[in-house]
Amino acid sequence: MLYKEPAPIKDRENPFESMMSRFNVAAEILGLDEEIYNVLKSPTRQVIVNVPVTMDDGKVRVFEGYRVIHSTILGPSKGGIRYAPDVFLDEVKALAAWMTWKCAVVDIPYGGAKGGIICDPFTMSAGEIERLTRAYTAALADTFGPDQDIPAPDMGTGPREMAWLMDEYSKTKGSTVHAVVTGKPLVLGGSLGRVEATGRGVMVSAMAAMDKLGMDPAKSTAAIQGFGNVGAWAAKLMAERGVKILGVSDVSGAYWNDNGINIEDAIEYKNAHNGRLEGYKGAEMMDPDELLTSKVDVIVPAAVEDVITIKNVEKIQARLIVEGANGPTSYKADNIINEKGIMVVPDILANSGGVTVSYFEWVQNRMGFKWTLDRVNERAERIMNESFERVYSASQKYNVPMRIAAYIVAIDKVAMTYKYRGGF
Repeated sequence: MLYKEPAPIKDRENPFESMMSRFNVAAEILGLDEEIYNVLKSPTRQVIVNVPVTMDDGKVRVFEGYRVIHSTILGPSKGGIRYAPDVFLDEVKALAAWMTWKCAVVDIPYGGAKGGIICDPFTMSAGEIERLTRAYTAALADTFGPDQDIPAPDMGTGPREMAWLMDEYSKTKGSTVHAVVTGKPLVLGGSLGRVEATGRGVMVSAMAAMDKLGMDPAKSTAAIQGFGNVGAWAAKLMAERGVKILGVSDVSGAYWNDNGINIEDAIEYKNAHNGRLEGYKGAEMMDPDELLTSKVDVIVPAAVEDVITIKNVEKIQARLIVEGANGPTSYKADNIINEKGIMVVPDILANSGGVTVSYFEWVQNRMGFKWTLDRVNERAERIMNESFERVYSASQKYNVPMRIAAYIVAIDKVAMTYKYRGGF
């Protein structure tokens, strides 16, 4: 099954403009000077490639692909590659910028990047996807590199594609270069704990926020929108800590059980049914639009962009929102959430567990030595907890919501690094 990490989809609100709206608020609070503002507001590099691929019927199709590098101030750029029919440049630009802020929030030495190819991988054969991946890699061989730009899986890609990317890049260099990409299969230098890392980070963030709010996990309920890799792992790990998961949803619909859903059972069912919950009998079907506004203590949007908007935000009853997806809350909904007194652990903090363990994979590849699962998890949870405390402290210091506080922490780190490096 393909590894799916949540990422925005095209919607009525431009994701790059939404990111910039929050960036501007934080920049004004920090008093960011004009030079660094202008450096950070636009990507460092945007690459568009047209990749010809021979399809199984013998015809040649040309696919458009992107790689956007937002910043390399903190270090080599880092970010996933998504395969989807609705990939568009502004979305990739927003994702690249979010990666810069994520890496800064969790204090790892990466800048932000993102890539994408306009295609539908679910209608393509494995051979076609392999040829596409290798052609895209060859076209970007001068962009990628373990000290330059390090890709990873995203929506529509997984360890298989990362293995092909590593192999094709290695061919251009004449030697095996494990550290050029993360999210690889374990046998090719992948890290233990990487697959569940984003969901684990969501759980750690949820537990930290619940502690600040005086919420007892054993007496709390939650709904998880999106039951892919991130949502399923977040649900499983939250349930292990006592949270009762009343509702979950995926592309097949939403499912609800007043007594709590058996998450282990739901995951087992999903894995046995092509990654979908369709037909699951452990819960009753409900209107998917009502899941996020259901009567629960915590909601975890872990699917796609802009699912919490001005259309439904007034109806949200939860005390806590933990964003497992990138950009699940529209900028226009922020003020209403704040007025309602709902705490939001923003995407650039809550779902940064994935890039944290990707960083661990890169470190292990550079060392030529593997860490144990316990070591990976212990270090990832420590980093997530420390990052949460930094953001929470900033929210108290500046009297701003957690989302703006996360941007403040991230922008301040990048700006200081820029100044120490000497600027231009």
